[in-house]
Amino acid sequence: MTKYKGFLPLVVTGILIATLIHYSDGLAVMSVDFGSEYMKIAIVKPGVPMEIVLNKESSRKTRTMVAFRDGERHFSNMAHTTGIKFPQKAYWYLLNLVGKRFDDPHVKLYRQRFPYYNIIKDEDRGTLLFQHDDETTYTPEELLAMVLENAKESAEAFAEQSIKDAVITVPAFFHQTERRALLTAANLIGLNVLQLMSDNAAVALNYGVFRRKNFNSTMQYYMFYDMGASSTVATIAGYHIVKIKEGTRLETNPQVVIKGVGFDRTLGGLEITMRLRDHLAKLFNDMKKTKTDVRTNQRAMAKLLKEADRVKHVLSANADHFAQVEGLLEEKDFRAKVTRAELEEMCADLFDRVAKPVEDALRVSEITMGEINEVILMGAGTRMPKIQDKILEVVKRKELGKSINTDEAAALGAVYQAAYLGKGFKVKTFSVKEANLYPIVVDFEKHTTGDDGVEVTRNVKRTLFGRMNPFPQKKVMTFNKHFEDFSFSVNYGDLDFLTEEERKLIPSLNLTSVTLKGVKDAHDKHGKDAESKGVKAHFRMDESGILNLDRVESVFEKLEIAEDKKDESTWSKLGTAIGGLFGGGEKEKSDQVETVEQADESATNSTADNSTKTNSTSSKPDNSTNTSNSKEQSANNAPKDSTKTTEQVSDEEQKPDTEAPKEETKTEEKPKEEKKDDTKTEEKSEKKNKKKKGKSDKNDKKDNNGKTDDKDGKTDDKDGKKDDKKDDKNGSKAKNETKTEEEKKPKNVIYKEDIVATAVNKDLPELTEERKNKSQKRLKELRKIDLEKVELEKAKNSLESYIFDMQDKMSQEEYMTCSTAEEQENMSKLFSESSDWLYETPDDTKKEEYKTKLKALKDGMKDILMRFKEREERPKALEALFNMLNHSNYFLATIKNLSSLEDPVFTEVEITTLEKLVNETKTWRDENVAEQKKVKDNENPKLLVESIAYKIQALDREVKYLVNKAKTFKPKIKPKVTINDTKSDNNTKKEKNVNSTTEGTDTTPTTEKPPSQEEEPPVTESAEDIPVQDNTDTSNTDDSSEETQSKNMADEGDKPSELDDGTAESNTPRTDL
Repeated sequence: MTKYKGFLPLVVTGILIATLIHYSDGLAVMSVDFGSEYMKIAIVKPGVPMEIVLNKESSRKTRTMVAFRDGERHFSNMAHTTGIKFPQKAYWYLLNLVGKRFDDPHVKLYRQRFPYYNIIKDEDRGTLLFQHDDETTYTPEELLAMVLENAKESAEAFAEQSIKDAVITVPAFFHQTERRALLTAANLIGLNVLQLMSDNAAVALNYGVFRRKNFNSTMQYYMFYDMGASSTVATIAGYHIVKIKEGTRLETNPQVVIKGVGFDRTLGGLEITMRLRDHLAKLFNDMKKTKTDVRTNQRAMAKLLKEADRVKHVLSANADHFAQVEGLLEEKDFRAKVTRAELEEMCADLFDRVAKPVEDALRVSEITMGEINEVILMGAGTRMPKIQDKILEVVKRKELGKSINTDEAAALGAVYQAAYLGKGFKVKTFSVKEANLYPIVVDFEKHTTGDDGVEVTRNVKRTLFGRMNPFPQKKVMTFNKHFEDFSFSVNYGDLDFLTEEERKLIPSLNLTSVTLKGVKDAHDKHGKDAESKGVKAHFRMDESGILNLDRVESVFEKLEIAEDKKDESTWSKLGTAIGGLFGGGEKEKSDQVETVEQADESATNSTADNSTKTNSTSSKPDNSTNTSNSKEQSANNAPKDSTKTTEQVSDEEQKPDTEAPKEETKTEEKPKEEKKDDTKTEEKSEKKNKKKKGKSDKNDKKDNNGKTDDKDGKTDDKDGKKDDKKDDKNGSKAKNETKTEEEKKPKNVIYKEDIVATAVNKDLPELTEERKNKSQKRLKELRKIDLEKVELEKAKNSLESYIFDMQDKMSQEEYMTCSTAEEQENMSKLFSESSDWLYETPDDTKKEEYKTKLKALKDGMKDILMRFKEREERPKALEALFNMLNHSNYFLATIKNLSSLEDPVFTEVEITTLEKLVNETKTWRDENVAEQKKVKDNENPKLLVESIAYKIQALDREVKYLVNKAKTFKPKIKPKVTINDTKSDNNTKKEKNVNSTTEGTDTTPTTEKPPSQEEEPPVTESAEDIPVQDNTDTSNTDDSSEETQSKNMADEGDKPSELDDGTAESNTPRTDL
């Protein structure tokens, strides 16, 4: 093993570097701003900040569309083109169908807008299916998974590495069913969703990230008005600076809180486009160009829809424009003038609905327009002048904010959050608190005994998450006096704030049914000698806004006497002390028990709904409860790991609150600091007074916090020290006795038993594992077909491009001179046959056949291309060889002059080897150049560029070896020379004594004095040439030793200065090749 000792660190280093490189390749994260019509994709990877992804068409936005034709899948613009020719084969606006039942009003509206789709009912789940053909059906989740997979492939191609983690934006009004369905679609393609982020929160985050220095502890409000293709959302966001606990430290960072949301699910740009399409269809029918009604032709209506969308965008900046479609129906063209006034008239009822989202957002947030700093526009729909006028009317402002990119702000905000949640990036913290729009309650049965002793069962409803409660957040609900197995249900709460039409869009008010088993067993086990603290259900609304039931446990409390620790061994005590030092020990346990007890005593009965102003309980980082319902709740000041925020909810009766409690703030740390400062001040003053009085009292002193101070009153009085020791011993004994008595006192001990909870979704059944596996298998097969299609197109394009390229080259004079007449004729015939075969072969031809044809063409052109390449590159190679020989000759002549030194740098063998190599290379070059002149251009050459390059490399390698040897050469140590200058008394003569010390003697060399102003500075010369200067005359020293004479000979030789024996020695280590 010793011979590998130096090799092992290199191996370990190599493995670490390879691991780090591999790890960095998978650090990229992405975001998808998932809109109804378009999606925007952004990435973050090492070395590349937030960047919008360009798709295959080099566009910054991609259509959320997938089409099928001839067994192939098309996406984005290609899918849109397919959809115009074959509307029933292209699927879009899929986000409006996700998580919907077949009889949902949105599904009916979708079928009215796009009547050419064959939509059937899924009998197993009650949802819908697209009947693509007689044998194939697709669920909305499968089609959404295909669109997400296309987004993932575009992001990976742009990032040049694989991506697994993503943040996807969803509309803020998405309920539980819709969010779960979108997560299912992402899981089908193996995409890890870090968070489903509301698009309004993503926009607010993007706005705040670049303005973080503008915020302070005072809440600043902004409104974001977003009109997209299918819906409209108005959001009020508040920005302020909060202290967030990160690990063990409190960090001050900005935070954005969603304070109010108003929305209209059906108000969007698509509805305006649909009305304009119908208007264009009416104009075409009025022209009487055909007997057929254009509305009955699906392809013609698809063309009009595309033209209506284009005209709508033009009318946003122009008063009028012409709509025109070539060959709309029966080869008849369509052209008509459309004005902005006509468009506004046909959409007048839609414009009246613009104000409602703003009013709803203000109402739920309890904020006035005067408190809002700015109203910022988002979405393509807000570009219409009439929309902007309606917004200005309701917000009563003179102008609207247009300071952000309406198309890309949500994608960039989401990718910032993805980088924050990802593992490979460290970004500045900007906390985001979203809001739950739909209140969630828990319904269960409670058994009570009346005054007459008869057991009465009644239904109890408790609010779990109120309207506009922030998330992510945890809550614990306690079921008291439940000693038998029971069940409860989680449902939506009061939805009176929604219109009747909006309530119909929620598939079911019942979310989940939970059955608990093991409650009776736990009570039988601990109920006899312990007090029941109830059954606690731990709920969590995660970052994606989805409600989860983490666990259920039955809690019991029992009084127990602690064991006597007198007989505890020294090692056991030491282990306990160390454990307490690093883990908190018993103090931590007692704190946990105390927290549970306090939480049970102070738990509020329900979580408030802001619309009814019922109090809401929200946990703070120190696990204290807060029932504030003010505008700036302390729940918004949650830590980074917001899932640690836990709220206690009891099943006891709710009592009406007469007044709202005062708002709590995070000032727990400040009083501690003040106490410490006061303590230090008092300690200093006491010390100062003692010094003045000269007292030496050594008794222990206690500060204001009850801590002893051993440093105060220290003197050199030994008697005082002895008294202190006695007092310390007496005090420690008293403390030990008190501690022992406390340990014998009974303490509350908490026992917990896990309860088996079975939850079943009642709103919309999810895909079963069997159907998920079937969908994943289908997507995998489609992905394989797409890959084979890509490879086939690549093989076909390679063959086609090679034929065109070689045909062009064979017509050029340079290539014709490098080929014979027979070769030209054969290749021309082969190219012609391959070209005909390429265009006549059927589409189902295998890629292997294209590769075979390409290989045959390359084999035929190999010699011709080689001759042309050799003829073009040979002169340059010979010139390089000529220059290398010149440099080698010059270097050879130089090192020959150094061979006469007493300590030569190079050996005779090395010089001879280089000289031989130079002469052989010259001879080889002259002979081969003469032979090559006899060879014609259309014949294979005798002198190859590769051979010339080999000769150049041989010379270069030999010269570099000698140069490196010279750089690392260390000459032998020569005798050191000491010069003593002595002046005579009359200052007329200076004598110089040269004392030579041989190697290995102990004589200490004298140090030369620096030259005076009259003297010249020393020069690098040999010893015998150093003159002795004086003010009157100059005389030379005697001849130096033989070593100095050899040094002069070296100076006279023609050699580089770095080889001069008189210069400083190189510290570079010697390198052997």
